[in-house]
Amino acid sequence: MSTAETSRFDTATPAGAAGFVPALEGMRACAAVAVMLTHTAFQTGQVGDSVLGRVWGRFDMAVAVFFGLSGFLLWRAHARAAWTGTPRPDSGRYYRSRIVRIMPAYLVVVIVALALMPRSEPPSGSTWLANLTLTQVFVPHSLTVGLTQMWSLSVEMLFYLVMPIAALALVRLRGARARWRVPTVLLVAAASLSWAWAGSTIALPEGVNYQNWLPSYVPWFVAGIVLAEIVFAPASRYSTVRRLARRRICWPAAIVVFAMIATPLGGPVTLDSPAHWQFAVRMGLGGVLGFLLLAPLVLAPAGGPGSRFLGSGPMQALGRWSYGIFIWHLVVLAAVFPLFAIVPFHGRMATVTVLTFVFSAAVSALSYAWVEEPARRWLARREARRSAVAAQTDPARAASAEQDAEDIAEEAAAAP
Repeated sequence: MSTAETSRFDTATPAGAAGFVPALEGMRACAAVAVMLTHTAFQTGQVGDSVLGRVWGRFDMAVAVFFGLSGFLLWRAHARAAWTGTPRPDSGRYYRSRIVRIMPAYLVVVIVALALMPRSEPPSGSTWLANLTLTQVFVPHSLTVGLTQMWSLSVEMLFYLVMPIAALALVRLRGARARWRVPTVLLVAAASLSWAWAGSTIALPEGVNYQNWLPSYVPWFVAGIVLAEIVFAPASRYSTVRRLARRRICWPAAIVVFAMIATPLGGPVTLDSPAHWQFAVRMGLGGVLGFLLLAPLVLAPAGGPGSRFLGSGPMQALGRWSYGIFIWHLVVLAAVFPLFAIVPFHGRMATVTVLTFVFSAAVSALSYAWVEEPARRWLARREARRSAVAAQTDPARAASAEQDAEDIAEEAAAAP
């Protein structure tokens, strides 16, 4: 890197500090398509112990990108408050924004999948309740056809619930003490790897997998949390990290990490359970993978070929629809096989993938226009009214309310 480039990276404002980051929307679209790819590969019998089969099977690591994005976008307001002295975000607004962002479209998918999809026997009451409340990872045999990918959304929802509590635990690490925030969260992430062994000691009913619980995925969320802290820390504190946060450095490194996860180090790519050490390795490397993929988009100055592609119009559209693609694609995939007379687990992955993508994108566009966006606008109007009333009764809260409104707009993007 030239002296001029080094100076630019040291002094320029990171892209991730500027509110909405278009490239992250495009990255979310890539992650949604990657999750769809691993499912179409599995359903067409392409996932296995061959080199290519393991690669397709490990496209599920796109979930690490989703979790890293959530960690970054939702923690960003807390990091800003710690490093700059601005007010901490309002937890009530935060929880309302999360519920409105996630639940309306999700409930539609659950009702369609449980009520209309063919299955050997009707879903039980506990299956209905678990899926409607996003608690399926705690209820035996509740990950049902068309909704099996929702384990990750259940983990996300629990992260949403506990994140303000985690932020409160670090509230004293502000100002000069803020330098301890990154070491602290990294220590928590390292300690969480022990869950691969500790969780196995819990007596659980058949059909409940402790590996699908939040403690397993702390490193993936922490990848985004660390990025949020670095964005608002003084440039001199993490100058080396910021200089290295370049696409031509981080993304090749991410490919190497992905290749490692695709080996037996990351455990089986089938439904077989990994050994404890394999699961811990996958969780740790998944955090590294998410960090490497996201760092160039949020730590480096805005712009560049990669950012321009991810921020392009088509990628922005797919990014807006990415949540819908994620929650609808297994319902669509299940319909593609009979509609086009394709036998599951007998090849034709390219055909199945294209059909699933096209129909998933179409359904997701409708979901966004008819459910997600109206719900977001309703919340924005409601919060604007609340802010106006609060500002009238307590003018000192006006600036804080305005900042909260900006935070909610940024957080609206934080969904799988």
